[in-house]
Amino acid sequence: MKSAAAIMSGLTLSKSPPRSAYLSSYSPHRCFSFFSLSLPIYRSLNSMKRPPIHVSHSNPMFIVRNSSSSSSGSSSITAKPSSEMRKHHNGSSKGIDRDQKLTALRELFGKPGINIDAYIIPSQDAHQSEFIAECYMRRAYISGFTGSAGTAVVTKHKAALWTDGRYFLQAEKQLSSSWILMRAGNWGVPNTTEWLNDVLAPGGRIGIDPFLFSSDAVNELKEAVAKSNHELVYLYDVNLVDEVWKESRPMPPNKPIRLHDLKFAGVDVSTKLSNLRSELTNAGSSAIVISMLDEVAWLLNLRGNDVPHSPVMYAYLIVEINAAKLFVDKSKVTPEVNDYLKKAGIELKPYDSILSEIKSLAARGAHLWLDTSSVNAAIVSTYATACDKFLEGLGNNSKSKGKNLSGAPSAFCKSSPISLAKAVKNDAELEGMRNSHLRDAAALAEFWSWLEEEMSKKTVLTEVEVSDKLLEFRSSQSGFVDTSFDTISGSGANGAIIHYRAEPESCSIVDTQKLFLLDSGAQYLDGTTDITRTVHFGQPSERQKECFTRVLQGHIALDQAVFPENTPGFVLDAFARSSLWKVGLDYRHGTGHGVGAALNVHEGPQSISFRFGNMTPLLKGMIISNEPGYYEDHAFGIRIENLLFVKEVNTPNRFGGITYIGFEKLTFVPIQTKLVDLTLLSAAEVDWLNDYHSQVWEKVSSLVEGSAREWLWNNTRPVVKP
Repeated sequence: MKSAAAIMSGLTLSKSPPRSAYLSSYSPHRCFSFFSLSLPIYRSLNSMKRPPIHVSHSNPMFIVRNSSSSSSGSSSITAKPSSEMRKHHNGSSKGIDRDQKLTALRELFGKPGINIDAYIIPSQDAHQSEFIAECYMRRAYISGFTGSAGTAVVTKHKAALWTDGRYFLQAEKQLSSSWILMRAGNWGVPNTTEWLNDVLAPGGRIGIDPFLFSSDAVNELKEAVAKSNHELVYLYDVNLVDEVWKESRPMPPNKPIRLHDLKFAGVDVSTKLSNLRSELTNAGSSAIVISMLDEVAWLLNLRGNDVPHSPVMYAYLIVEINAAKLFVDKSKVTPEVNDYLKKAGIELKPYDSILSEIKSLAARGAHLWLDTSSVNAAIVSTYATACDKFLEGLGNNSKSKGKNLSGAPSAFCKSSPISLAKAVKNDAELEGMRNSHLRDAAALAEFWSWLEEEMSKKTVLTEVEVSDKLLEFRSSQSGFVDTSFDTISGSGANGAIIHYRAEPESCSIVDTQKLFLLDSGAQYLDGTTDITRTVHFGQPSERQKECFTRVLQGHIALDQAVFPENTPGFVLDAFARSSLWKVGLDYRHGTGHGVGAALNVHEGPQSISFRFGNMTPLLKGMIISNEPGYYEDHAFGIRIENLLFVKEVNTPNRFGGITYIGFEKLTFVPIQTKLVDLTLLSAAEVDWLNDYHSQVWEKVSSLVEGSAREWLWNNTRPVVKP
């Protein structure tokens, strides 16, 4: 097992790391013994592989050496249509084209205090968020590629961008000829460090912003580039992309924080903090740094509006045994929220004072819990340097020589206990998810009824117009807050771009003779939704019907899966692919992701994926998506997605005395039977389809009327196997 010192070695700098001036300018329900769950959790960072977090129980002391370098506030929440948001986003980059940006960036490489040969630009913000505020979309700004996952690397003479299979086609469209597209995961494609080791002469200096990388990721980077004697240079004081962006860079968000009603949260903040402090005590820790935005929001029962599609606020949280401090721009804190935090014993601190507090913790001899897979390298490095300073002070104090160092600071490096607690939903959270999904289903019934009528009238509609109309229907539902991600509205070949984003100036017309894929979701006060349906408004080809049916068979197989407790998600992935595999087909994305309760639409630690590194078991109360698909490049895309929650299943036997678990559906929207080749389905699969549609009618029909109710009736009629 690696000690904390081994994890930390090589992260410290000889100087104290301040943050840039720009950053400083913004600034009775089920029993909840959830923090007792202790499981191995593995997070991913783009295409990088990361080893598990190792903890030293015998000697947690840092031995570090310096190296060279309110719920009632919903009325104030508004969601903008895609067309408006994208015009604003595209406009923020005007005034300098992409080639000029690269030139300006490279000119900074030789500046005093920088002196680098390459610069790595990740997708993340300082909290390792998937969705980020526009002012932190640095990789998108410098490259022009707007997908949510990717890493850009710029050297003095080359520029390359890595992304995964969801975004290959999108990147092909958006990258200029100045960029090399690296299709991560394809045979023969090097990863970022392999490429850097190949194109840079030995002894190069590779710059990063340490706030934008987790500590684990930096350790791996450092180790990988050292193979060619390269040095990883931490640029604390400046982000080079921000220097190029200059005045056109959007201002940081400053919208007010709101309370998340206890009737939706299920557990009050005092209970959550008490449970967390018990976990700290049991682990021998005196404090924990929480940097993941959804973990901060969930623990404090707060919600924000800083990040598109995710109801979170930019903040750090430090919880000690007898204190808690929230680091946030105080202008976002309303009087109601301020009073609430005071009553909970939470002190407000400026967002940009986090590193000062980290130093203070070390000076006070804290035993700090750090999730090095998510806490950024700037924080971890600062703590390591402060621990060094503490130990040096003891060494210089003659009275301390030979004395017990039990009062010295230490680090406890382990996955955040909040991640799993948040993933296992309580009764109130599950109830909110059920209710919000039914209202969402009503909105979708109204939408599909409208769209089919418009298509039958030969109305010309663009992908963006369709997406914006869906937003109108959802906005009319009670408790609606925002979309949960950018709607994927793809007609024909655009549906083959797995995370396609229609732009007003370049999107396609919704073609009645082509498949249409719509992946969308919403944030409500009580829950989060995510659903995909693929339809055809004309006559689908036999090829399209076969592909759709095999995707449906995979969807049914996963939905019906029953498996032993403590089974990790990757074991179930083949259930969803088997029917496609039988004819040599597959898809380049995971099958299922966790979903937050009125929080992030993509939530860990659980997943269902062909990537077998995530050993997190699927536990009762977790929510997971079921979304197999198939995509023919430049032709069409198919995906069928429902959300499920994990529940215990009553089986006639319990081999080994263990519990067996399965799934229950949250999503109730018809699946288009026109696209199903019934000859391929078994009798049991036909029964599943008919039973699902019977449930859709039973649960949703009372929520709609008129043409939407008629549409729902027509699309939930039973089918008969020929």
